[in-house]
Amino acid sequence: MFIDSHCHLDFPQLHEQLPDVLANMANAEVTHALCVCVELEAFDAVLATARRAPNLYASVGVHPDYPDCIEPTLADLVSRAALAPVVAIGETGLDYFRLSGDLDWQRERFRTHIRAARAAQKPLIIHTRNAAEDTLAIMREEGAGEVGGVMHCFTESWETAKAAMEMNFYISFSGIVTFKNARDLQETARRMPLERMLIETDSPYLAPVPHRGKTNQPAWVAHVAEAIATLRGASRAEIGEATSANFFRLFSAAKA
Repeated sequence: MFIDSHCHLDFPQLHEQLPDVLANMANAEVTHALCVCVELEAFDAVLATARRAPNLYASVGVHPDYPDCIEPTLADLVSRAALAPVVAIGETGLDYFRLSGDLDWQRERFRTHIRAARAAQKPLIIHTRNAAEDTLAIMREEGAGEVGGVMHCFTESWETAKAAMEMNFYISFSGIVTFKNARDLQETARRMPLERMLIETDSPYLAPVPHRGKTNQPAWVAHVAEAIATLRGASRAEIGEATSANFFRLFSAAKA
């Protein structure tokens, strides 16, 4: 019924417990999960993790918060994107919250990912924090709308969401939408066209209410769906079915 569109199962908090993580997913009716790469050095581990179960997928990318790592080339990303079960390029984007100073390297890295996604014809997983204007500008300049993708763990404005959707992007909500002080984000979740919505955990981070402060896991994406259902006056099944259909529509290389 539910799909976790963004998690990090290769991280030690979850990787060491993977059999339990998968069992908990099944018990919570979470049918699939996308294990997202944050640096090339970790790609082999991400790929191996995703290959441990038929309902797991992988991505390839380098996070904007990682300045001291292997800088990916277009060829690096495209070659890895061709491997099964890789379904996306990312996560990539811009983050002006954690880093400051001359961030031209971050913007160039983002451009490389968009170019790789277009070459590989696979969608993008985009991270943006305190950088919405530049993120959208680079997406437009590099033709990100050709392949589309998802704005993951979305916390930006409704106007940013609309601009991304105009470029063929989906908007993904994490456990943040369950937090009491996330009123603006909750309003965005209410207004969001259901056909453009995804749900995620970003686990092991951002555990939703009622598990806030604990190590997050894909099974808890059901709480994200329940919170959105309450906000919209819908059923959890409606949110689960729609976001699952959206997942396979966006990540067309994934097999249901």
